[in-house]
Amino acid sequence: MEQEFKYDRPNTVSGIIAKHKELTALRDKYRAEIKKLTVDIDHLDAAIRLFDPNADTYAIKEYVTKHRAEKGSVKRFVLNTLREAGEPMTSRQITELWAADRGLVADEATLNALRKRIGACIKTCKEQGLIEACGQTTDHGANGPYKLWKVRKGGD
Repeated sequence: MEQEFKYDRPNTVSGIIAKHKELTALRDKYRAEIKKLTVDIDHLDAAIRLFDPNADTYAIKEYVTKHRAEKGSVKRFVLNTLREAGEPMTSRQITELWAADRGLVADEATLNALRKRIGACIKTCKEQGLIEACGQTTDHGANGPYKLWKVRKGGD
């Protein structure tokens, strides 16, 4: 049984709903454009490094962090990824998904920097009781073992 709401001003509510949809679509459009620009900048950086491997293309942006993310987006990504995963994941797996989601063609140094950020997010989520460790990898290669993480029951 659906509850029917009666509004004194139905046009006001429908107008606000329409504006919400409009702004959400606009935000999504700009988010997609920002992602494309980030990919384009990364490709230009790679092209610059082809000619000068020691070039620091980020020196111009003294206070801007390389591959900067919106506040809270890493935490949202980590928690959503762990929720949707069918099994526990490592910080490395989450990092590779993060790089792919952002369209980054990342070298090992960039992946390590991103993994440190993902690891810091995981640590914060663990301290907040949102996720928990559940073992470690056995087939990890030279860089392991990695801890396995999952969303804590009741931690949503």
